[in-house]
Amino acid sequence: MASGRRIIPALFVVLWATGFIGARYAMPWAEPFSFLAVRFAIAFAILAVAALAMGQGRITRRDATMAAFAGVLMHGVYLGGVFWAIRHGMPAGLSALIVGLQPLITALLAGSLLGETVLPRHWAGLGAGLAGVAIVLAPKLGAIGDGVTWATLAASFVAVAGMSAGTIWQKRFLTESNLLAGTCWQYAGGAALMAIASFALESRHFTLNGELVFAMAWAVLVLSIGAIVLLMVMIRDGEVAKVASLFYLVPAVTALMAWALFGEQLTLIQIGGMALTTIGVALATQRAPATAA
Repeated sequence: MASGRRIIPALFVVLWATGFIGARYAMPWAEPFSFLAVRFAIAFAILAVAALAMGQGRITRRDATMAAFAGVLMHGVYLGGVFWAIRHGMPAGLSALIVGLQPLITALLAGSLLGETVLPRHWAGLGAGLAGVAIVLAPKLGAIGDGVTWATLAASFVAVAGMSAGTIWQKRFLTESNLLAGTCWQYAGGAALMAIASFALESRHFTLNGELVFAMAWAVLVLSIGAIVLLMVMIRDGEVAKVASLFYLVPAVTALMAWALFGEQLTLIQIGGMALTTIGVALATQRAPATAA
């Protein structure tokens, strides 16, 4: 059991990184808020059936409300902001770099709001991780164009703030709740926010084809269910600041996937940045040695 838990962080990073690849397939064929509303609604339905079938559907009204609000932040605000910014011209590399600030923000909030101890070595690891992310993504920043506006920048930073706040909220109020039922209600909250945004701002037009169907299936089954359940387990079992630092690995893994799938350039400097990011994550997630009784 312990050995199985040790592979959860690595598996989560790989799965989460595929989200950027999947978005590349989906966005030409659907608007961001509409796509996310359908994605979250399907995930909610699947998890609701699974929870009832496994006898884990019971959850208090208070926990359901808290989980729904966490979903508004962690799914609706975060993914909604990222997808909207990219849809309106924000380069994916710059968007990922801004999202790379999330561990630093989460660590700061965890120290002040949850009383978690963030040691100097953890701050050093977080700083090294951010530097590594910048090195990996630096070659892509030359593509910045008219899509970088105050609106797209604001959307990206709002997305980061939403994920950070949602992570803190989850750890603060939901560590003792039913994991499966709680995740289900998270998607109810995220779907509600995206549905409102879709009806207010979009035409809700979909071009149904193989790429969109594949992207939706992958997003629901692998990301919205698989990766998010792993994230909830890590938040429940670990300190928030250390769990959040794993997000530093996502841009590097995404760069490797883009190189393999789409032939995007990957230089030795970028590989060095990935190594620096890995070292930073190791520092930020290192646990203090147990003391003898």
